[in-house]
Amino acid sequence: MAFPIIISKAEILKIYKPIPFNSHKGIQGHALIIGGSYGKIGSVCLSGKAAIKSGCGLVTAFIPKCGYTILQTAIPEVMVLTDVNENFITKIDFNFTPNAIGIGIGIGQEMETQNAIHHLLFDTKTPMVIDADALNILALNPACLSLLQPKTILTPHLKELERLLGKWNSEDEKFAKTIEFSKKFNVIIVIKGAPTHIIFEEKIYQNTTGNQALATAGSGDVLTGIITSLLAQSYEPINAAILGVYLHGLTADIALPETGYQSFIATDIINYLGKAFLTLEN
Repeated sequence: MAFPIIISKAEILKIYKPIPFNSHKGIQGHALIIGGSYGKIGSVCLSGKAAIKSGCGLVTAFIPKCGYTILQTAIPEVMVLTDVNENFITKIDFNFTPNAIGIGIGIGQEMETQNAIHHLLFDTKTPMVIDADALNILALNPACLSLLQPKTILTPHLKELERLLGKWNSEDEKFAKTIEFSKKFNVIIVIKGAPTHIIFEEKIYQNTTGNQALATAGSGDVLTGIITSLLAQSYEPINAAILGVYLHGLTADIALPETGYQSFIATDIINYLGKAFLTLEN
């Protein structure tokens, strides 16, 4: 296994870009979050709110119709487009050019949804973060992997990674297979865990922030929103992944004295993002 590059605060400060004093929402990036299905609209609420709280100028969510009132009520700052279908996504259709797309949170694996993702991958060259059931759909349809744009960011937890790569027998084999996959498809892979690792081609980056409080429902949805937001703000994909993972973990470190491990939830990641960003400003 290659020796990992440690993601320290010093490394983060080399890539972090403060928002210019004369900035406005039109130049801060427009992120599109695609996901949700009946009973799983909360995942898009988390991802969308994380995106807007990470500095993105504009965020639009594309969801099935059943989530329209939920999302407009829960996050008034996020714009909403809906599928023609009530309960799950069948055709991804939007009338603007996003700077980045985050897809997969709560999306399900309906056959129509699988077809919609295939068409999106075929048609778009927009930088993308792929998570959750969109990863499982890639595993079910390996031919779609060849449609991924260079430096697409995949954010699997270990079970999702196993579905993409096949089983491994050791940590070294896991990393070797991930590196091989990254090189073959020219993608960035964020292996969510303790610690989280980011792999691009031969390089392995190891995150230094975070604790067991992050082992909570919706934590990954928030991470997708953060990384998509940074990607929309013109960060290089590898830097968006590294900075996103670092900030995501840092929120749990900052919150811990106030929340403890048990009472920290995904919404707290979003609530503490401001304090995490402030550590980079000072």
